[in-house]
Amino acid sequence: QVQLVESGGGLVQAGGSLRISCAASGRTSEIYAMGWFRQAPGKGRDLITSINWSAGSTYYQNSVKGRFTISRDNAKNMVYLQMNSLKPEDTAVYYCAAQRRIGRDYAYWGQGTQVTVSS
Repeated sequence: QVQLVESGGGLVQAGGSLRISCAASGRTSEIYAMGWFRQAPGKGRDLITSINWSAGSTYYQNSVKGRFTISRDNAKNMVYLQMNSLKPEDTAVYYCAAQRRIGRDYAYWGQGTQVTVSS
């Protein structure tokens, strides 16, 4: 089992920046990659970025490419999402999730953190 806890959400004005964090604990050796998902009101949960836990290779959804940066600190078992040039449409609950080495499913999820961008 892997436990994930997000922190750092909040309210920010459009054009501003925010960094959210995710702390992983437990059997972190199971982790293949970490992803950040978001879910806006009335919409589905979408993967916006991910990072390979060992290699550090990244993926970004087009909507956040160039504005958001995912990073990890393996020694601290932390994953970060730096969000710049925020837009009102970035308002959502943000979840971190761990993708398992076996099965490659996002099996572990954090509780989510609210990010609200005001216009």
